Amino acid sequence: MLLPAKILKMKRFVIVGCTALLFFACSSPRGSILNTSLSITEDTLKYEKEVHLKNVRQLTFGGDNAEAYWSFDDKKIVFQATNKMWGAECDQIYYFDLEKWERKAGPPALLSTGKGRTTCSFFMPGNKNIVYASTHETLAACPHVPERREDGKYIWPIYETFDIYYSDLKGNIIKKLTETPGYDAEATVSPKGDKIVFTSLRSGDLELYTMNIDGSGVHQVTNQLGYDGGAFFSPDGKKLIFRASRPKTDEDVKVYKELLTQGQVMPTNMELFVCNVDGTDLKQLTNLGKANWAPYFHHKGDKVIFSSNHAAPRGYQFNLYMINLDGTGLKQITFDKVFDSFPMFSYDGKKIIFASNRNNGGTRDTNLFIADWVD
Repeated sequence: MLLPAKILKMKRFVIVGCTALLFFACSSPRGSILNTSLSITEDTLKYEKEVHLKNVRQLTFGGDNAEAYWSFDDKKIVFQATNKMWGAECDQIYYFDLEKWERKAGPPALLSTGKGRTTCSFFMPGNKNIVYASTHETLAACPHVPERREDGKYIWPIYETFDIYYSDLKGNIIKKLTETPGYDAEATVSPKGDKIVFTSLRSGDLELYTMNIDGSGVHQVTNQLGYDGGAFFSPDGKKLIFRASRPKTDEDVKVYKELLTQGQVMPTNMELFVCNVDGTDLKQLTNLGKANWAPYFHHKGDKVIFSSNHAAPRGYQFNLYMINLDGTGLKQITFDKVFDSFPMFSYDGKKIIFASNRNNGGTRDTNLFIADWVD
């Protein structure tokens, strides 16, 4: 059983697009992100109550690593990381072949340009290309990260210089998929390989859109006031699961709109919603309060796993939960004392990958973990 880690006092908790990264004032250097997991045993990597996880392995060691997603053949992983040892002052996109990565040490391949900030990478059909969002064309430096509000509430930057790109595994950009002014990011691909879902500010609000793999056939999915984002397709490609804020009171609406004009949103109150790919049959899945996000469909399509802090006495403790599509059967999956998020099942349903602050040696590092999934 993993001993509870020392509770860390966070300086900032920032989510850019899909991504949650922990930013701290750190006086000691971070560890290497090389694969040195041979000395790590499973007993140090999971809590006793985590009965759905087996054979847990740590994939990265040091830095801020998040949003790790499988290739369609379950052999490769694409993710984003901030690590100064790699020359990355802010998030860049990397990938590795899982079997080779677990056999030997070495840095993963850089797929993004190394300029600007990137987010939300995902494999395309065929496993030889990816999509991701980047600011590099209009902003080569790392964009400014806003400070926490005076009332202590967290805000997320919505960088209007984000656009979505289609790249090969050598880092060559094949095509720019979005051209509209404003924020375009958070792209994920249907398991059927025919559609991309993404979040855009093109209507004046943060809504979900779908498009064909080549960027054509853009269709608006959502149209209610609030931040709709972090969407994923169901295994059959017919539904979408996503997080959304829904400001209700006059004051909440005012704050949301004012922040949006400043390129910011407040993520402290989000629930999960599910709908058909065309936006019909929209339903609210959770009503838990606080921040519920990073959802992903169970491989059978009847449940959703997600990250939430609804049960935490303080807002920074996030764990993974699972819930049925009818809103019943809520169950806690992970029991880390700080942060677990970004779960994704392998396409064959046998494994799960997620980001966590567990086993970081008392540092503030967020690392990637993989486990066999036990239903």
